Amino acid sequence: MTRKIFTRPFTQQESISQEAIDAATEVLKTGRLHRYNTIEDELSQVSLLEQEYANYQGSRYCLACASCGYALSITLKAAGLEFGEYVLTNMYTLAPVPGAISNAGGRAIFVEINENLVLDLDDLAQKATSSGARFLLLSHMRGHIVDMNKLMRIVQEKNLVLIEDCAHTMGAKWAQKKSGNFGLAACFSTQTYKHLNSGEGGLITSDNAEFMARTIVLSGSYMFYERHGAAPEAEVFSDIRLQTPNCSGRMDNLRAAILRPQLNSLEANIKRWNKRYQIVEQKLQKVNVVVLPERPDKEHYVGSSIQFRIPGISHTKAAKFIEANKQLGVEIKWFGSDEPTGFTSNHNSWKYFEHQNLEKSDSILSGLFDLRLPLTFSLDDCSLLSDIISECVQEYISDGSQVS
Repeated sequence: MTRKIFTRPFTQQESISQEAIDAATEVLKTGRLHRYNTIEDELSQVSLLEQEYANYQGSRYCLACASCGYALSITLKAAGLEFGEYVLTNMYTLAPVPGAISNAGGRAIFVEINENLVLDLDDLAQKATSSGARFLLLSHMRGHIVDMNKLMRIVQEKNLVLIEDCAHTMGAKWAQKKSGNFGLAACFSTQTYKHLNSGEGGLITSDNAEFMARTIVLSGSYMFYERHGAAPEAEVFSDIRLQTPNCSGRMDNLRAAILRPQLNSLEANIKRWNKRYQIVEQKLQKVNVVVLPERPDKEHYVGSSIQFRIPGISHTKAAKFIEANKQLGVEIKWFGSDEPTGFTSNHNSWKYFEHQNLEKSDSILSGLFDLRLPLTFSLDDCSLLSDIISECVQEYISDGSQVS
């Protein structure tokens, strides 16, 4: 039998629209790429993006930054994190999250996850009490949203400052409330593989005026905070502007010009991503030994990637499974590897923090696989890659014996 090969690249994004290209070209013609290089009362492209994203998110304030990792770091600083303080966060996340905690001077306490890839809320409550931590940096990793009603009860009971990492949940909701609108602040990514694409970039949203004033000064506003389109009133900055360091990490007008037209297409793209996700999900649900995370009815997700588990799989079989898929053109990431690969790593390789015992979550990660679903994939592409994964499971794993 001649096997079908998947030929689409997993890292290819859709082209930037002509509208965005024209907007970027106009910025290049002016030569005014810096966000504060404006004429008179003109709002820069960055300030306009901040206005538009605040409106989209339903937040009072928004700040555009150089990256989401940078945004997370200054958000922690603006929230009052002191050097050496503990920050609770998911053990299942990507390296920029613990990196932001370290950069802000904090110490991470990793919270266990459950089989649906979200925070174990019992472990969160216990560690919040035992550590005395004031901060929870909640990573909605790979777009999976924990029960936010239950989480907020813990946040309130333990008096935690909640910051949401929404790099993978831009446009997602819990019930009818947008991801990012539950805590003090939220950070979003516009890196190429996220839901808006400017290569690199980050956005911070909040309804808290003093907090937002601190992030704006931290981002490198100098004394130009009045040129922002979604910032607190000038009087809020009167003392903060002199007490807060400049840690330059601004977004530029070129990236903002590229992003603004994309924001108008985000809701339509969410529907497109979810169609692709649901095709892969439905096919993999039929495969013996494959387990997919449950999606609660209240979770309105964005299916730009999909995760599945093969519980109990050995390292040897996992490596063979990944290689078999790769030979057929399907690029699968594995979170159980002993060594970090590309963007994928786990807490065992974040050696800038003290090692923590997370056996329950390590067991989950040992059988956790992940792949992107870019919009350059057609629905037929998604069907084909699902078939390839299913065939590789049958050939290399589901052989009638216990997975080992």
